[in-house]
Amino acid sequence: MCAHTNAGERSATTCQRRLCEYISKRFDLCAHKNGCPVRAVTRLNDRTMTKKGRPLRTIATGQRGFITRQQANAGGITDAMLRSRTQSGLLQQHGKRTFFGAFLDPTALDQLQALILDIGGDVWAFGPTASALLGADGFVLQAPFHLVTERDRNVHRVGHYIHTVKDGLPLIDRAMAHGIPTTSATRTIIDLARHGTAEEVTRALDSFLRDLLTTEAFLHKRISKLRSKGRYGIPKLLEIIEGSEITRGGHSWLERRFLELVAEAGLPKPETQVVMSRAGDRLIRVDCYFGDADLVVEVLGYRWHRTELQMSADARRANQLTLEGKRFLQFTYKQIAETPRQTMKTLRTLLDQPRPAFVRADIDTFV
Repeated sequence: MCAHTNAGERSATTCQRRLCEYISKRFDLCAHKNGCPVRAVTRLNDRTMTKKGRPLRTIATGQRGFITRQQANAGGITDAMLRSRTQSGLLQQHGKRTFFGAFLDPTALDQLQALILDIGGDVWAFGPTASALLGADGFVLQAPFHLVTERDRNVHRVGHYIHTVKDGLPLIDRAMAHGIPTTSATRTIIDLARHGTAEEVTRALDSFLRDLLTTEAFLHKRISKLRSKGRYGIPKLLEIIEGSEITRGGHSWLERRFLELVAEAGLPKPETQVVMSRAGDRLIRVDCYFGDADLVVEVLGYRWHRTELQMSADARRANQLTLEGKRFLQFTYKQIAETPRQTMKTLRTLLDQPRPAFVRADIDTFV
């Protein structure tokens, strides 16, 4: 504790320097940087700290000045010593089992690092916190933090949101940002759709695509894979993507991806958005038409579960085109996103077959 009684006996700077020097020698937990009053007098080295303090220097430096109780114990610092130094003000406790030096003024990034250390084990930044770490527009790194860990750990921290994931987080969905473990940009978008607003998801999506942290193809591949497990939020995400595509105009990602696969496979380029027929006041517009093979290809959109009205309309369209002599193929979102090679193999097989002779039936299925 400070022992000077007035500014005449000992300046506050001198008192602070001696206290900081004592902490540095004993524990190497001084968190000052350029403004540390000790730096001009003594620097941390093997001669100015105890043997117990030396291992903590490396650990704390790599953890933004924080150490855990377990790390301190492993370095020879007992619980009684930690308690004594905390009571005297030389150390401060952050969370249940994390400590830092008395002069550290932790930033939001420091606080997040301390929270992750305090929880321990496999834990990653999640949702809004991950979006801020990865640099998404409009997201600010601040408490309360969102983290995710395994479901069976039963972790709780007052003032923060601890989410859980069954069977852990796949390696493909993990990343590092500013030294903090976080969900990948792709997984962050998918998770944000469950907990965030449409505006937040759109901003994160546009930011990560712009910064090349993900691609449309990879995003849709992960969407298709994760929604097969019944994950919440994916229908909302697909609606946001569809709305964004409508706003921008042009083809949907599914249509663009199909055309890319056709080009990569060396198949002839189809006409797109072609009006094939008219039934009463309805136009039959198809996604792709391969004229030489007289083949119509439709991609079925992002949704797996269509309404009965939508399925009836699709069936009438397919029947009308078949009655007019057109060959007809349909590919689902899952087929294009997850099994593109098999999809192109099916398409190539039908394109290579000769066109059958056909007499048009004079029937209107829309009547």
